[in-house]
Amino acid sequence: MSYLRFEKAVMTNLQESLRRELLRTNRSGAYSSSTLVDCNTRKYHGLLVVPVPELDDENHVLLSSLDCTVIQHGAEFNLGLHKYQGNNYSPNGHKYIREFDASLVPTTTYRVGGVVLKKEVIFQAYEDRILIRYTLVDAHSATTLRFRPFLAFRSVRQFTHENATASREYHEIDGGIKTCMYAGYPDLYMQFSKKNEFVFQPDWYRGIEYPKEQERGYASNEDLYVPGYFEMPIKKGESIIFSGSTSQIKSSALKKLFENEVGLRVPRDNFYHCLVTAAHQFHFRDRRSGKSNELDENDDRYLLAGYPWFKARARDTFIALPGLTLAIGEIDYFELVMKTAEKGLREFMSEKPLSVKIYEIEQPDVAMWAIWAIQQYVKEVGKDEGYKRYGKLVSDIVDYIIKGGHPNLRLDDNGLLYSNGRDRAVTWMNSTANGRPVVPRSGYIVEFNALWYNALKFCAAMKADLGKAKEAEALEKRAEQTKLSFVDTFVNEYGYLLDYVDGNMMDWSVRPNQIFAVALDYSPLSQQQMKSVVDICTRELLTPKGLRSLSPKSGGYNPMYVGPQTQRDYAYHQGTAWPWLGGFYMEACLKLYKRSRLSFIERQLVGYEDEIDYHAIGTISELFDGNPPFHGRGAMSFAMNVAEILRTLKLIDKYSYQK
Repeated sequence: MSYLRFEKAVMTNLQESLRRELLRTNRSGAYSSSTLVDCNTRKYHGLLVVPVPELDDENHVLLSSLDCTVIQHGAEFNLGLHKYQGNNYSPNGHKYIREFDASLVPTTTYRVGGVVLKKEVIFQAYEDRILIRYTLVDAHSATTLRFRPFLAFRSVRQFTHENATASREYHEIDGGIKTCMYAGYPDLYMQFSKKNEFVFQPDWYRGIEYPKEQERGYASNEDLYVPGYFEMPIKKGESIIFSGSTSQIKSSALKKLFENEVGLRVPRDNFYHCLVTAAHQFHFRDRRSGKSNELDENDDRYLLAGYPWFKARARDTFIALPGLTLAIGEIDYFELVMKTAEKGLREFMSEKPLSVKIYEIEQPDVAMWAIWAIQQYVKEVGKDEGYKRYGKLVSDIVDYIIKGGHPNLRLDDNGLLYSNGRDRAVTWMNSTANGRPVVPRSGYIVEFNALWYNALKFCAAMKADLGKAKEAEALEKRAEQTKLSFVDTFVNEYGYLLDYVDGNMMDWSVRPNQIFAVALDYSPLSQQQMKSVVDICTRELLTPKGLRSLSPKSGGYNPMYVGPQTQRDYAYHQGTAWPWLGGFYMEACLKLYKRSRLSFIERQLVGYEDEIDYHAIGTISELFDGNPPFHGRGAMSFAMNVAEILRTLKLIDKYSYQK
């Protein structure tokens, strides 16, 4: 039985099938996404969603969906599905689905009377092109297929509505047509591998509704433009391939292209392979050549923070980088992403305009997370190679912080870093309401200073290894001062760490940020203090989906990420559970208890494997409710979560082989 296979009972039950989403991506930031039954439930869903840099920095839905109709003996059976206002679903094509299998290429099998039709969908790796192969598995009489494209030509953050501005013009091309609804957009090329007839029959389909947007308190309906339909006969055993793209292709090349793309795919036949495939979906390549079909060794490489709405964010990049690359043996991609990121870090530190597309690089902890990522690289490739490649960057970052170069990071005489987060969110807990942080973490922030101690110790060890004893001694002295102040400032009489301290203001909330002081390679805490931190995280924060962002015993606990956006903003870091935090928690457990905690960690991972076929299949959601049944929420796929689970799996292997 396939690992990602769904029977008829699940597919025809909309309560089950509509909550399961599917994501396909390429390396240019474009994607294709919908539910398993191809009914779009988000404004971000679409069959072909691409960046249009000439317009803005957002993705744009060009082709929303493609409805296929099976015609036999004059009877029409539409396999599409859309939700309209008033909770009306039409044309209910899901009732013909017999099976869905996404182990290699997402494949839907339909049965309409004696007709068995198989649909396979794939997104081309380095082109903005969606490919769909329709195969007539069985039929007892002449069969015709009709395809009706639904066009949007809009930003993922907006909606389109019936209007007189939209162009109805189209041009016939090899195997299909090209069209463009609005000036400034690229042409949409819709082609088939088989000769077909296009019937121009323009119309607007009005009142299509997106329930996921309703849940978030947003506007939720739009009108989609259908220029007409394509029609062609199909014989038993025959395959027809559809291409939707921003560039033209020879229709005769589509069959070979589809097969080549299938050959690039890794079967998602277990938990690990699902996560590896998900890891590759975050890859983003910005082509310096400016031409979509030309690759350049100087192209910038990034990791997107998540789908469908996140860009490449600096903190997310460095936290996710080891898990998405080193943990799966892809050292080369670590180096490519770090090459781009180092360029951005150096431009920021020298106060030059950024030439890279990395957001939030100005956040105070970003550079220290970069050092942590490099630490993981050094452990993987060895000190000689690691220091040679990144030693100067580590040293420069530490010097930059010591000399007070960062505009919002002050190194005080006690050896601790101070950052002002009262009016603007500066940590990963970055939700805002009415223009202000929901969690205004400010002053001496616990993970900032844990990262700083770790950075000092790592840099000192590196200097010592390189024979720079004087520099190493000076850094060790700083680290010792930071260690003493850290313990004095953050360790309280209840055995856990204060979340932040700002003058007389101390945040006694039990939050997961303290776990970094244990999980990082160098900890300022004693063995007993580390165990105490892990114990309270286990008792009050641990869930099957990671660590809660706030203990249920702390004031303001709000674990359910539901309702309008403002309500969600207040819950975002007030009790919701985050798998990436669980990764650091599990590392802390293994660090303290070694092999004796292996079975516990393996059981903890079961909670993540349960998600692989439930929300966005094959990947991990952004966050989860902090209370049972721990529903997945937010973005359908989140890089840091996938990364830390992969890194945990690698750690399990490491500790399993230790005596």
